[in-house]
Amino acid sequence: MSTPVSYLDNTGDDPAVRARLVVGDNDFHSVTNTVCGIVEQPRPPKFWWVAFAASSSLTLVLFACIGYLVTTGIGVWGLQVPVGWGYAIVNFVFWVGIGHAGTLISAILFLLRQRWRTSINRFAEAMTIFAVVCAGIFPGIHVGRIWFAYWLFPIPNQMSMWPNFRSPLLWDVFAVGTYATVSLLFWYMGMIPDLASIRDRATTKLRFYIYGVLSLGWRSSNRHWHRFEFAYLLLASLATPLVLSVHSVVSFDFAVSIMPGWHTTIFPPYFVAGAIFSGFAMVVTLIIPTRKFFGLEEIITARHLENMAKIMLATGMMVGLAYSTEFFVAWYSGNTYEAFTFLNRAFGPYAWAYWTMVTCNVLVPQIFWFRKLRNKTIILWVASILINVGMWFERFVIVVSSLSRDYLPTSWGYYRPTAIDVLTFVGSFGLFFTLFLLFVRFLPMVGMAEVKGVMPQAHLDRPGHRGHGDYHGDIAGVEVV
Repeated sequence: MSTPVSYLDNTGDDPAVRARLVVGDNDFHSVTNTVCGIVEQPRPPKFWWVAFAASSSLTLVLFACIGYLVTTGIGVWGLQVPVGWGYAIVNFVFWVGIGHAGTLISAILFLLRQRWRTSINRFAEAMTIFAVVCAGIFPGIHVGRIWFAYWLFPIPNQMSMWPNFRSPLLWDVFAVGTYATVSLLFWYMGMIPDLASIRDRATTKLRFYIYGVLSLGWRSSNRHWHRFEFAYLLLASLATPLVLSVHSVVSFDFAVSIMPGWHTTIFPPYFVAGAIFSGFAMVVTLIIPTRKFFGLEEIITARHLENMAKIMLATGMMVGLAYSTEFFVAWYSGNTYEAFTFLNRAFGPYAWAYWTMVTCNVLVPQIFWFRKLRNKTIILWVASILINVGMWFERFVIVVSSLSRDYLPTSWGYYRPTAIDVLTFVGSFGLFFTLFLLFVRFLPMVGMAEVKGVMPQAHLDRPGHRGHGDYHGDIAGVEVV
């Protein structure tokens, strides 16, 4: 028997009543059963197999395209003079941006004590790791001779050659590498108590030993909770500046150049806002079908989706402001080349891409002003997909439109991606979804220990009772009173 929609609606804003973040007749035991039950199924459901078959097939397409690229050369791409950067850099910036929502939800919202993050943070953290994996592929293959990619690293080599530390491309190596390392540690650290729960419920020796090793001997003692919460806080503090710095460094690939349309100081905040915008859109795109298929609607509730819609509305307005600011600065600067570049974007040969970007990134999020529309799951899901389409076109417009018409009209050209370009990009989605499907099958996709901390049962009213940790109680599953 299906649960009535009104029973699951916790989006009310009555100031006298705090909305519940976990709805239904759930207690600590039912939350554990729901989340662990997904991992403990002897066989995944049929829809998982269908999705896994499709995503793994696309992953094979990705590897086949990379193999063809290595054996043939980058001539298989649509690169030409003057467009020396194409799909590879566009896809790199796109995937790095996707990975920003996970760290923001986990780190910044954690430090700001936003309790609604507890049901979606694990989900978003995993998405961050998988997006960074996809992003890391493209800088490696766009150099052409992949076997020389180690030249990017400042290590002793046979030629006594060191990379140019003044190059923003090298800054990317350190920024993205640091971001991936910290995000991976943060993700794994948060899973340790939940991995121990799966270990303790194991019915086979193999499962017991695997999750026993992954849980690092967790016994849920006071000492363990104290060390865990302190380490979690330190990692959150370390990850917070990375949210702002990583995509700022990525924007320097363009901003430090003298190319019209790139040489602008607005790029760092503009790229950060766009990264959060696209990252939250991807979280919504994945979380809506996942919560439906795996029966998590009482844990990942309508209020979580509404809050993410509001964040997408806010960051979408920031992105729209950046678009208009670029045109204003180009006009106000009096620079003929800058003015031409932005007029060319809007009315030149790539106008179709520019107006697709504006429609998806500026106009589509405006529906979130209306509560009825943002609370319609199907509308929110379609809007999140369109936003990510728009954010990909944003990176395409920035890279291609500026390069295709530079200072010399005699070298102008029109960039057309080849089938290998397109299939490599589509294949990266296959890798992303394959990793995501493996995650939801074998690891807890919801932070059980954190979710229990925001449930009414965690608010113990006995005077003098203290929970695990003095500075917050949501991790330990009890509330300090």
